[in-house]
Amino acid sequence: MLLVANKGTHTVSLVDPVAEKQIASVDEDGVTGHELIASPDGKRAYVPIYGNSGVGRPGTDGQLVRVIDIEKREIVATLDFGKGVRPHCALFNSKSGLLYISTELDNSISIIDPKTLKVVGAIPTGKPESHMFVLSHDGQRGYTANVASGTISVLDLEAKRLVTVIDAAPRVQRISLSPDDRWVVTADQTKLRLVVIDTKNNTVSSSIPLPGFAYGTAFTPDGKWLVVAMPGTSQVGIVDFEQKRLVQTIPVPKSPQEVLIRPDGEVAYVSCDSQGQIAAIDLKQVKVQKLIDVASGADGLAWASKP
Repeated sequence: MLLVANKGTHTVSLVDPVAEKQIASVDEDGVTGHELIASPDGKRAYVPIYGNSGVGRPGTDGQLVRVIDIEKREIVATLDFGKGVRPHCALFNSKSGLLYISTELDNSISIIDPKTLKVVGAIPTGKPESHMFVLSHDGQRGYTANVASGTISVLDLEAKRLVTVIDAAPRVQRISLSPDDRWVVTADQTKLRLVVIDTKNNTVSSSIPLPGFAYGTAFTPDGKWLVVAMPGTSQVGIVDFEQKRLVQTIPVPKSPQEVLIRPDGEVAYVSCDSQGQIAAIDLKQVKVQKLIDVASGADGLAWASKP
C-alpha cells in the first residue's frame, strides 16, 4: 500500500500500487499532516500533525501524532506532546523498532515507543528548523536538514547526542541517505544544485548541478540512481550517482515534492502538490507510467508492506 499525506484536505490517501488508484481516504482530524510513516508490520500509519503553516512561517503549532489502522481505515490512537512542537518527519529505526519524529520547535528529534505511544527520549539537533531527517540503516546515526541555517546535524542515536553540525548551503531542504550509509544528499535552496556529504568524515564532498531548484530526493536500492524532485520546473531528474551527474529529466505535474522508491526499485512515486496527483515513474523505461489522483496538497509518502 502506498500512503499519501494530503495537506490541502487534511487526509491520508491509501493507494493500491497494482491498480494504481486511490482506494480509500482517512481524515486526519487535525490541521495538517505533511509527512507520515507506516509501522514495520504494515498495519498502522503514524501521521504527525504539523500545523497550518510551512517551515519557519507563522501559524499554528501542532502537537499531535495520529495513529491510523490501515485495514480499518480509521484513527485508533493519538500521541499528544502536551505543547506545540510542530512534529513533522517520522521514521522507524530498523534496529531498535523505535519511532523517531522531528519536533521542530524543540530543535530535537523525539524518540517514541510505538507500543506504549510514549516519548522515551529526545536528541538535540543544535539548530532550529530541523524539518526532515534520515536514519542510517545500521541504526547508529541520524542526519537532520536544518532549513534556515543550511546545515546538517549528525546525531548519535544510541548515545542520544549531537555529534557535529555540517555547513551545507545558505538554506537547505529535504535530505536522503545512500543505501550503504556513505552519502547524505540535501538540496541547496539558493543555487541550482544538490550538496553531497561524506559520512565518513562528515564534510561536504561535492555538488551536483541541476536545471532547477531541488526538493525531495531518493536513492534506488542499488545506490546507482538518485531521483530528484524539482518543483519550479515541474520535472523529476535522474542522477547517475557514481558520476554525480544529471542524465535525464522527466516532466511531471506542478510542484513535485517528495520521492519514494518502491522496495523493488522499479518505480519511483513522486507527490505533485498543486495537482493533487502522484506520478508513478517506471525507472526502467524512465517515463511516467501513471498519474494517480489523490487530493490537493499531496506531499508526504510512505510504503506499507507486511513482512
